[in-house]
Amino acid sequence: MKKIFALFLSMLTLLCFSGCSLITIDGEDNGGAANYKGNGNIGLSVSTQNNPFFVTLVEGAEAAAEKAGVQLIVVDAGDDASKQVSDIEDLVSKNISVLIVNPVDSDTVSGVVQTAVNKGVKVISADRVVNGVEIDCQIASDNILGAELATQYIVDQLGEGAKVAELQGTNGASAAIDRGTGFHNIADAKLKVVASQTANFDRTEGMNVMENMLQANGDIQAVFAANDEMALGAVKAIAGAKKDIIVVGFDATDDAIASIKSGEMDATIAQQPDLIGSTAIDTAIKLINGQSVPKSIPVEVTLVTVDNADGSGEDTCGTECTCPDDCACRK
Repeated sequence: MKKIFALFLSMLTLLCFSGCSLITIDGEDNGGAANYKGNGNIGLSVSTQNNPFFVTLVEGAEAAAEKAGVQLIVVDAGDDASKQVSDIEDLVSKNISVLIVNPVDSDTVSGVVQTAVNKGVKVISADRVVNGVEIDCQIASDNILGAELATQYIVDQLGEGAKVAELQGTNGASAAIDRGTGFHNIADAKLKVVASQTANFDRTEGMNVMENMLQANGDIQAVFAANDEMALGAVKAIAGAKKDIIVVGFDATDDAIASIKSGEMDATIAQQPDLIGSTAIDTAIKLINGQSVPKSIPVEVTLVTVDNADGSGEDTCGTECTCPDDCACRK
């Protein structure tokens, strides 16, 4: 009987230790994420650098990081959502303190970004959102408003009821979704949308898709493209078809501004990709230093036409400038 009682006590003691051990491990995991600091480096995962907009965004980030004396690691997903997941996993394995992510697909990256958050890495999204994950800050242009401005410009030029086509961005990208929303907010009520198809933010695809649209709908009067690369492709297709069609893009890249000045494109929406990049770095540094930051930082957008294309890249230093110390604001 004594042996049975002793065995019972031994088993009870073992169970108690096991329970205590599990509780301790859970506590360490939670505390580890809360206390994680990383090595002070910042990782930037960009969707692609085969696009002038994102090249400028990266350049703005690199300039701000160099000025602040912080280490920035940039990885290019090449518009491949699977590669971006691997890129982010690699950045997190390097014990970065802050991850800045410009998603190829806002849904696909959510799992790996959540893993980074669970580890304790601070996360900022740039230009595009990360769906389903609570991150520290989102820095982006108001894409819905920008597309509304672009579409209203078409209405102002042609009147209500005009036939319009839409070149959509990459499926799943939040910028593509938001710009499509802004376009349809105006177009569905005031214009006749006769064609709408993705061209994946790519110039060559934009040209090919526009050619097909013109073959099916020869009476298209205007095109809204969700970025300038697709708009410039559409311009080439329209020129080849010898049509007179209004083309409005989004991003105000150098090529688009030149096209507007030459009378090919009609308008675009000016963003400030360099400011998005530099603001992301400034915000990352604040997070590393334990400072609080806003959940969302909007970056202004404006309509650019031939009337103001000459001033689209000028620096301005007004009282409301939100740029770094050199005040490299752009309209």
